[in-house]
Amino acid sequence: MRLDKYLKVSRVIKRRTVAKEVADKGRIKLNGILAKSSSDVKFNDVLTITFGNKILEIRVLETKDSTKKEDAEKMYEIISETRVNQGE
Repeated sequence: MRLDKYLKVSRVIKRRTVAKEVADKGRIKLNGILAKSSSDVKFNDVLTITFGNKILEIRVLETKDSTKKEDAEKMYEIISETRVNQGE
């Protein structure tokens, strides 16, 4: 499954266009390698996403084409969530 679609379906990022922009700006790593929005996401992959003030590291547990809101959180597990203090 494409990275941008996975992030939208799993509700890590709410819109696919935003997920595409984040990936294309080089803020997402897939198994430690810089990922594009078209990168293929598979079971047990590790995604590291850099948001403005936090770094989120998740492991892919499953990939589905569509899901309900309650089931979206079962698609991944959070490995770590680190806050980054900017301007200090």
